Amino acid sequence: MKAGAVLKSLWTTDPQRVARQYLWGGFLFLLIGGLLAMLIRFQWAWPGQPVPGLAWVLPESKGALTPPTYTAVFTMHGLLMIFFAVTPLLFGALGHFVLPLAIGSKQMAFPRLSPFGFWAYAVGGALMLVSFGVRLGPASAGWTSYPPLATPAFTPGLGQTLVTVAVLCVGVSAFLYGLNFVVTVVRCRAPGMTWDRMPLVVWGLFYGAVLNVLFVPVLAAATVLLLLDRVAGTQFFIAGAAAVGGGGDPVVYQHLFWLFGHPEVYILILPAWGMVGDFVAFFSRKPAHGYRLTAGAMGVVTALSGAVYAHHLFTSGMAPVLGRTFMVLTLLISLPAQVMFLNWLMTLWRGSVRLTSPMLAALATMVVFGLGGITGLALGAVATDVPLHGTMWVVGHFHLTMGAASFLAVFAGLYFWFPRMYGRALDERMAKVHVLLSAVLFIAVFGGQLVAGYAGQLRRLYDPYQYTFLAHLLTLNRWTSWAAFALGAVQLVFVVNLVRTLKWGRAAEPNPWRVGTLEWMDSGPGAVVLRGPHALSQPEVQEQLGRDWIGQAEPLPSGVPVAEPVVPPVPGVEGAV
Repeated sequence: MKAGAVLKSLWTTDPQRVARQYLWGGFLFLLIGGLLAMLIRFQWAWPGQPVPGLAWVLPESKGALTPPTYTAVFTMHGLLMIFFAVTPLLFGALGHFVLPLAIGSKQMAFPRLSPFGFWAYAVGGALMLVSFGVRLGPASAGWTSYPPLATPAFTPGLGQTLVTVAVLCVGVSAFLYGLNFVVTVVRCRAPGMTWDRMPLVVWGLFYGAVLNVLFVPVLAAATVLLLLDRVAGTQFFIAGAAAVGGGGDPVVYQHLFWLFGHPEVYILILPAWGMVGDFVAFFSRKPAHGYRLTAGAMGVVTALSGAVYAHHLFTSGMAPVLGRTFMVLTLLISLPAQVMFLNWLMTLWRGSVRLTSPMLAALATMVVFGLGGITGLALGAVATDVPLHGTMWVVGHFHLTMGAASFLAVFAGLYFWFPRMYGRALDERMAKVHVLLSAVLFIAVFGGQLVAGYAGQLRRLYDPYQYTFLAHLLTLNRWTSWAAFALGAVQLVFVVNLVRTLKWGRAAEPNPWRVGTLEWMDSGPGAVVLRGPHALSQPEVQEQLGRDWIGQAEPLPSGVPVAEPVVPPVPGVEGAV
């Protein structure tokens, strides 16, 4: 292939190609972040002992993690997983692939923004990788990069600076595809694709994109100020003896970070909720119960997401009245989530449930996120957050919600759309084994972290057992680590399935899941959308077509419109949808 053709393929404006670029990039960083997680688990199981096979990387310690290395490992694990793996896989890969097709648009609203956003992400990823090889090592201030830890006084060297720039790059990428998604949904829907005919996954991507547009600039602002503190001698976040001429306030950074950081939870989970809502309907062969209510509930969560951020700062010296206010808001946001769960359960009720791999992954997402949500209630209330703050309880909670639930949702989407994406069918048996074992082991690993946190183990300790009252947790942590290693090994099932399918897999059927959303239908140019995304098991359709589904833009032979399921209006929700 000529150089010009290579450059053209790398700078493609085709959203499906951009999606594949994000997919492989996300997988790369998922692999690196996962391996770093294995190192963290090894350290907690066998603190200070050499890691098998790591002596060539750490010759001075004969392969053992030293305290500075351990700090860098958990910092890079968090940054890579959140900013370079899960978020790009959900939005960059699945979002770019599904969103334009599902609304009947062949292109994004701003086609050139898609490759620009990907290359901003790629440059950020390259800087992350380069930071591993610089003098004094990569970043080690934690994934939150709190100052003063992230200032030159505590993390000298180029690594932390490179990582700060990398986060800024990935922020640019997230803002660009967020803006592109919002405008695409608003302006590029096919004729007849009204707001209440959009698939729920499109709603989830739309709401998540709105949050990206609103809150990623806050992270970018905090990151730029932090970068200036590191390289230009400013003191926005430097205080105390290190400050000259007054200095700044490191707590301001915490407010800015969590004003982005808490909505980031919903940026990740809103597309996942949308997928769960659609897949539960598709594979129960029923219209989604309370479609408008579910879409409205996601909108309420989106509206409240930024108003609850300060529960991360209950222990930072916040005024008690503010603490109580944010506690109430935090507990309130769980209500719309319960509405969605009830709607999903009602959709499943008496449905003709098909336990395909996407359905299993969607159900696993429901269970894992439900567990994460319940454990989060203890962190939303001031009285219980104070003793649990900074413990492994927090780690277990956010890994269940942001990590495991998002990870399972990524695979739910990938198993569902892979035949459309690559024209080949993944092996269903291997996919089901992968999903089921992953879900069970996620609960074992992060459940173990919750127990350790409840027993008082603080997060980020290099050797927790130096504290006498934590010594008895060694056995628990070793069992948890074995579960984590098994979880890592189970991912090989997916890798084998993926490689085998891409190389030797059979051609996929045009519409293997028998659903009517536009990405599966060849509706032709100028097609008009006639109905919602969950037209399943309707008597008129079964009578005239002999199947239990119909495409969103597919007319019935008789021309008789299919009746939409009657949804009772809900006060306060109509306007949101």
